[in-house]
Amino acid sequence: MMRKIPTLCFDVFIDFSPPRCPFLPQPHQSWTDDLPLCQMCGVGTAPNCVYGSDGKSTQSHPNEDGHLRFRGEDGCFLYGVFNGYDGSRVASFASQCLTAELLLGQLNSSHTDNDVRRILTQAFDVVEKSYFETIDDALAEKAHLSNYLLPHNESQKVQERLKELEQEVSGGATAVVALILNNKLYIANVGTNRVLLCKSSSDGQNQVLQIGRPHSTDNEDELQRLAALGVDSARARQAGQIAGQSSTRRLGDYRAKFNYNEIDLLSVAKTRPIIAEPEIHGSLSLDGVTGFLLLMSEGLINALESAHGPEQANQEIVAMVAAELAQQTSLEAVSQSVVERVKRLHHDVYVSGRQRATYCSRHEDMTLLIRTLNYPLADAALTPTQGGRIYPVSVPYSNSQSTSKTSVTLSLVMPSQSTLTNGTNTASTLEEGTPTPGSQSPTATLQSTNTQTQSSSSSSGDGSLFRQRGSQAAQPDETGRVPPYVDFTQFYRLWGGDHSDSQSTQGGLGPQ
Repeated sequence: MMRKIPTLCFDVFIDFSPPRCPFLPQPHQSWTDDLPLCQMCGVGTAPNCVYGSDGKSTQSHPNEDGHLRFRGEDGCFLYGVFNGYDGSRVASFASQCLTAELLLGQLNSSHTDNDVRRILTQAFDVVEKSYFETIDDALAEKAHLSNYLLPHNESQKVQERLKELEQEVSGGATAVVALILNNKLYIANVGTNRVLLCKSSSDGQNQVLQIGRPHSTDNEDELQRLAALGVDSARARQAGQIAGQSSTRRLGDYRAKFNYNEIDLLSVAKTRPIIAEPEIHGSLSLDGVTGFLLLMSEGLINALESAHGPEQANQEIVAMVAAELAQQTSLEAVSQSVVERVKRLHHDVYVSGRQRATYCSRHEDMTLLIRTLNYPLADAALTPTQGGRIYPVSVPYSNSQSTSKTSVTLSLVMPSQSTLTNGTNTASTLEEGTPTPGSQSPTATLQSTNTQTQSSSSSSGDGSLFRQRGSQAAQPDETGRVPPYVDFTQFYRLWGGDHSDSQSTQGGLGPQ
């Protein structure tokens, strides 16, 4: 008897989607672990915290920031800081996938500036698409269960599963990436992190350049972009946040990308208003540049601005880095020390109960990446009396044009035949014939590490606190003392203006 053989049918699927990033799925291991780390940078981090009434802090969620710092081939270096929210999944994914898209032979020394900008833009596009591919199944299951839940809303298991899926697919990240190729710097930014380039001049001053502006509702260009899509820009500016975040560009965040028509502020947009397209800056030549590059997460800069106001935040962070570079022998130690210092400043303002304490009840995760540019670290072999070490001293300073308090940071420099000033080798501060350490008491000089530069210009500092020294001013007298050359008249005048009431009862401040 003949048996009927069943017919087998095969379906063939051709995947036209972009290739997925080639990293291992385990969160504790990645193919990027085998890439060489750049030894010319350091990273400091601190988790988020909320202060209680007693001043003690508690962490409200796991750290969601991420970073990358790799050395590629052909003189290529890649750095990045990622500020995650609603989980660390997007920040972690982006840090690994961007590395795959940029350091696997895609870049070489023959590429032009236009080539590099194109490759950077494409890399962010691939990261965005690849990430959403990883949550496709979860989104499909979430949509199915949401439809099922309508007639069966009593199902607790379904509700619990929906919460799990929502947590799995939610979240996003902002990103700032720095690429150095052919000794030229390129910056790709999406969101509200910050990049500072500090250039040191031969006289020890620091020129601070903020590269780019945050993509937020305070950015006029971003408001115009949203207005062109039909979004009410005045309303967006007033709200300050879009879909729970201050950024107008971000990676991930499926709700803001695919369900924006369900968000009241964005529902009238013609096309997707929240994008992941980076703003590219560069190239900036690094030939002959001595200084350092800072990549900061939004949490770090917000903590400093909450404590001291936004007016001098860039200059303050640069002064902190310069002071630590002059003392520390490790870039990791420098980065971590600066982050810890910002953390302490933030906490101290909160417990002080002063006017800005209301802004400092909590801070988000903080990340700082420092990449030096021909900038030497402190010499661990030097002792304070042998010279080259800088010891910062913070002086309270009130600007009559602003209600916020800042600090002018002065540095006590112990001179030597090759003094290290703000981390750079300069000519000796000793005049000819000045006694060397060991023969008499060491000579001390004061130099300001607080710069008064704007984001795209520089100046040599305020200068009003300092008198010009004569050539012999640094010479000790017969008692071994150095004649004073710092004039604090303006400081006492400004301090007196803010504390006139207290001075009347306490006898005033300053020389009597």
